[in-house]
Amino acid sequence: MTVDFYCDEVLSGKTPVKKVMETENVLAYYHTRPFYPVHIVAIPKKHIPSFIAIEERDNDLLLELLGVIREVAPMGTQENGACKVITNIGDYQDSKHLHWHIVSGEPMNSYRKQVNQ
Repeated sequence: MTVDFYCDEVLSGKTPVKKVMETENVLAYYHTRPFYPVHIVAIPKKHIPSFIAIEERDNDLLLELLGVIREVAPMGTQENGACKVITNIGDYQDSKHLHWHIVSGEPMNSYRKQVNQ
């Protein structure tokens, strides 16, 4: 069984999220369990398992997704002077749905505990 938090919980509405930006095909929202002071997740509304699973027919969607990331990334730079845009692939990807983290600031304690375990 594949875990897809984004389709199963976020896009279905089962888990409420605080939206940052939404387009017809993309949703950006504040992470439900943030690891950073600014922690936004951007996802396509279409299920795409991973960055390496993007097909040529998804190019317009990818451009729209990157456009949303470009719009929300300044939220991290305004607060902390810089931000990171991160995606994971393979075993590093807990939820098998293409997603990007827009993060800024020092990792918070809950993140440090997970990384050091």
